[in-house]
Amino acid sequence: MADTARRRPGGRTARVREAVLRATVDELVSRGTADVSLDAIARRAGVNKATLYRRWGGHAGLVLDAVEWYGVARADVPDTGSFDDDLRGWARSIQRMLTDPAASALVRAVFTGDRVQTRPLRQRFWQSRLELVRPLVERAIQRGEVPAGTDVDEVVRHLGAPLYYRLLVLDEPVTPRSADLAAAVTAAAARAGAFCGPDQSRSYSL
Repeated sequence: MADTARRRPGGRTARVREAVLRATVDELVSRGTADVSLDAIARRAGVNKATLYRRWGGHAGLVLDAVEWYGVARADVPDTGSFDDDLRGWARSIQRMLTDPAASALVRAVFTGDRVQTRPLRQRFWQSRLELVRPLVERAIQRGEVPAGTDVDEVVRHLGAPLYYRLLVLDEPVTPRSADLAAAVTAAAARAGAFCGPDQSRSYSL
């Protein structure tokens, strides 16, 4: 069932939606995806449980919407006019999110739970953030800073991958230095045509 709050962004509907999604995120952080309860979310948000079914169709739709909402709410996409500076700014935004206690707990809950159960959550989280950051790379292509054939999504993935790897696989601190390094490597690779097809990469490097 579609969330009607998306079509009516103002007033009480918007306030109820935000309260419910915040409550859902709090439950995900404190309990993990497997133990999230609609009863607990309704109590936290101060709404009737029937509201959750009516607007989100139940547990799955609600959690998916909360993950997407959270991914967008924590994003800080720069537009400095420089590809390198924009990538560095976005990497620092990821670093701040992954070092925030609540945010990192949510990321762990989504990405380290049962892979079958959390697959839609992971896909929704990545998709919402890819959509936000695509214009950053597209602007760089228009300015001629990177080749016209650059795969925009691959640039975004390669920027974020080492930072999420540090958190979720190595269990190491995600530092500003690691964010800057990821940005510098990704920028250099993009300018060299690494994210283009073979023919486009060769023509750009000549």
